[in-house]
Amino acid sequence: MSETLASIGEFGLIHRIHKLLQKEKVHSPGVTVGIGDDTASFQPRAGYEVLVTCDCLVEGRHYLPEHITPLDLGRRAMIVNISDIGAMGGQPLYAIISLGLRADTLVTDVETMYRGFTFELKPFNASIIGGNITKMEDAIFINITLIGEVEQGKLMLRSTANPGDVILVTEYLGQAAAGLELLSRAQATEDLHKHPLVRSYITPSHRAREGQAIARSGYATALIDTSDGFLGDLGHICQESNVGAVVIQEKLPISEDLRQAAIELSQDPLELFLKDSDDYELIITCSPDNEAKVRSAIASVSDVSVSEVGRITDATGDIQLMLPDGSHRRLIPSGWDHFAT
Repeated sequence: MSETLASIGEFGLIHRIHKLLQKEKVHSPGVTVGIGDDTASFQPRAGYEVLVTCDCLVEGRHYLPEHITPLDLGRRAMIVNISDIGAMGGQPLYAIISLGLRADTLVTDVETMYRGFTFELKPFNASIIGGNITKMEDAIFINITLIGEVEQGKLMLRSTANPGDVILVTEYLGQAAAGLELLSRAQATEDLHKHPLVRSYITPSHRAREGQAIARSGYATALIDTSDGFLGDLGHICQESNVGAVVIQEKLPISEDLRQAAIELSQDPLELFLKDSDDYELIITCSPDNEAKVRSAIASVSDVSVSEVGRITDATGDIQLMLPDGSHRRLIPSGWDHFAT
């Protein structure tokens, strides 16, 4: 009979998790006290700023439990946090994980979820140093606090774009939004888990290494990830930097997979690109003179594509879409909103 949390209890689960993490053999430098005491402790490095972010995934709200494995759920939960650290130009170091779980949750599922966490942390030599577990009666949740570091003077912000800057984006956007839509419309007999857009939704790709390389180069003016969608996050840059933007429709990198899915879904691929998304790509601004240097910095760590899609303007808060015929349409910044109806 498979063990559940009800059968081994809270402290039995904590013991199992501790043993699993010891077996995974990930020990971040700087940790003076890890799991096993009232708090964890670490020693910050001289010459570096500490970064802290947190993100919560709630069953039925941020993921569909029937369409994701415990391993992929652990990966996804960690990816969204790593993306935030990377968008500031930082390096992930330590994770603190709080879980709200039902008593009938299988112990093996929790252990597999932790393997998903460590799968994403290992490439950075980052580790889990603490957390909390509580009992839930309905929807479960995963809340991760991720601590990172960035070299002093290299911190990337969304509030420092300048008029005249070019706007760059990594890879393709709208992928995850289309993947979620495909899943929500799928018949019970359909298996879409290998579909590239569905994979983009279930386990998106963060760009933390690219963010670090951009920050170290010193050639970008502003940086943000696209967790709220392209238009929503470009809107954040414009709002915080007191600037506007012109986006050129013909330059937007829309993948062939997205175009095909848009036909199937009877949707406009442009709208999928612009609106809500879980793609975790990067929006970068820089001087036109430094565009090649930013591209070179990214190429030094990965082969992700980079597209120039527009310019920053001095029209504060105004985002315009340049259509193929040369006319303009004003875009209203919008993105993921937990409380939108």
